[in-house]
Amino acid sequence: MLKLNKPWFKILTLLLLVYTCIYGLLGPVPRLPVLHETIRVLYFHVPMWFGMVILLTVSMVYGIRYLRNGDEQLDDMSLSFAKTGIVFGVLGLLTGMVWANYTWGTPWHGDPKQTAAAIAMLIYFAYLVLRNSIEDQQRKARVSAVYNVFAYAALIPLLFILPRLTSSMHPGSGGNPGFNTYDLDSNMRLVFYPAVLGWTFLGIWISLLTFRFRRLYSERMKKIYES
Repeated sequence: MLKLNKPWFKILTLLLLVYTCIYGLLGPVPRLPVLHETIRVLYFHVPMWFGMVILLTVSMVYGIRYLRNGDEQLDDMSLSFAKTGIVFGVLGLLTGMVWANYTWGTPWHGDPKQTAAAIAMLIYFAYLVLRNSIEDQQRKARVSAVYNVFAYAALIPLLFILPRLTSSMHPGSGGNPGFNTYDLDSNMRLVFYPAVLGWTFLGIWISLLTFRFRRLYSERMKKIYES
């Protein structure tokens, strides 16, 4: 199990997020046509997507580990990271829609990357629905772990491959250069990289808290059944 539920980890996470919020909203940014001040959303939108991918990767790994040895705690860990990853994915979509509203003129432009991201989230929503539709705990864990692997296998091409093959207004897709290529200057890098770490660490922290809650709940229910 992950051993990051330590005071130093929590303090570091809070410091990174406070730094990101303060300098992300008040620090200097390049004055670019169309984007203007909205480029500050980069410190929230993109790091949340980074965090989502990392969290869902961890969830998939724990799912595979559960299939190998059947430890219930591994299934709980996989579910906890999947739930947090889904929340980060939804926040990534929402912040992207806010950004799109100012730069493209509408929250939902039908851009290939927007559509692919929405499909990826629907696939993971189905993961949660699938878990809730199966009553037997062991069968639920096994089926969910297998589905988790296939969901992750769909996530990667949906986010990183297919949008690059079609015409797109999204940076880094459809032949458009990514932000790092033309406007992520030195000032923004000083905030962007800590933002990636901060949001990712927050996701890990939330996932570990969710895991601990699930374990306490499971132990409580077992005591009730035994009494």
